[in-house]
This record gives sequence, C-alpha cells and structure tokens, in this order.
Amino acid sequence: MARKALVVKCEKAHARAEHLLSLGKKVVFPTRLYNRCSVCGRVHGYIGKFDMCRICIREAANSGELMGVRKSSW
Repeated sequence: MARKALVVKCEKAHARAEHLLSLGKKVVFPTRLYNRCSVCGRVHGYIGKFDMCRICIREAANSGELMGVRKSSW
C-alpha cells in the first residue's frame, strides 16, 4: 500500500479503538495500533512528547517552531 493509504488505515484503527474504549469494550488487537508522525506519517523514530518523528522534530527545532528546544552542541 502507498504511505497515504497506510496513514488513513492507521487513523481509522485509532478511531475504532477510541470508540470501543468509550463504549467500555476492550480493543481486540491492541498491538496492531502504532503511532505515526503527525507531519509526515513516518512510523519509526516516533517521539510521543511531540507527536512527531525525529526528523520532523529536528527540522522544526532548527527553524524555531518548537518553543524551548535548542540544538545541542559540545
């Protein structure tokens, strides 16, 4: 599948899981739910604090879009 189709599929699965949890039911396959970057849809390198992958965090931090985040150098 193309990346866009996988992103949509993942969003539908998250919505279905939230709906089941709101009804008080257990999610059938909880390991099938995985986090994706909210900017590019990447799966690996996901950092939950920012809801983005490491690459998008680096780009946003370098352009000054993330408050309080600075580039580290030593």
